[in-house]
Amino acid sequence: MDLLAVLSGFGVGAIVGMTGVGGGSLMTPLLMGVFGLAPAVAIGTDLWFAAITKSGGSWVHHKLGHVDYRITGLLLAGSLPATVATIAVMHFTGITKAWAGALTVALGVALLLTALAVAYRGFWTTLGLRIERWLPEPRRAAFTVASGVLLGVLVSLSSIGAGAIGATLLLLLYPRLPTHRVVGTDIAHAVPLTLVAGIGHAMLGNVEWALLTALLVGSLPGIWLGARLTKAMPDRLVRGVLCLALVTAGLKVLA
Repeated sequence: MDLLAVLSGFGVGAIVGMTGVGGGSLMTPLLMGVFGLAPAVAIGTDLWFAAITKSGGSWVHHKLGHVDYRITGLLLAGSLPATVATIAVMHFTGITKAWAGALTVALGVALLLTALAVAYRGFWTTLGLRIERWLPEPRRAAFTVASGVLLGVLVSLSSIGAGAIGATLLLLLYPRLPTHRVVGTDIAHAVPLTLVAGIGHAMLGNVEWALLTALLVGSLPGIWLGARLTKAMPDRLVRGVLCLALVTAGLKVLA
């Protein structure tokens, strides 16, 4: 088993455990830059990594009552059809050089958006409270489904968006939702979304299974350790380092 892959999985897992975000945002550029995978294969491998690692977290949040299944259902009503449609287009057109370029651009943009979401998380809640008056329940439900569509396309093309960007959209649409329910709902939505997108990429041959196994072996203890280091490290420091890594990776991908 590749020791570098195990250590990489451990490092990403530790960051996810400390911050709750950063899995796909850091793993996909790592798979491309360090392990030399093509964009499509890196994205497909990361989707399975996210689906498996987040399944345990989703179950824990379910047991604790942290998941708003109505919101989750609205998000999935938009994200799953969008994911299937995006994968279908990729299947019927083939992974040409043009698609590879589109995947790379989508990845870079998603990294920068994730950095913005992480850096200004409090701002999104405040903004959500200000626009709340313009969102009666039917309109809020429609915007939630539309957010799911956006996440479905973005995750299928880049493997990024189900975490930090998904949570940001929830903060905008449901600013009064307690933080633990935002996190639980976001993770509960991410699992089926990344799984469906991962299955689609697997059908296209875009998953490096041996590498995925090694990454998972390292990520599980990494997440465990990171979760316990959360209290020891200042939140501002952790998020600052994460934002710097995201911006650096995003600019490098787009360069």
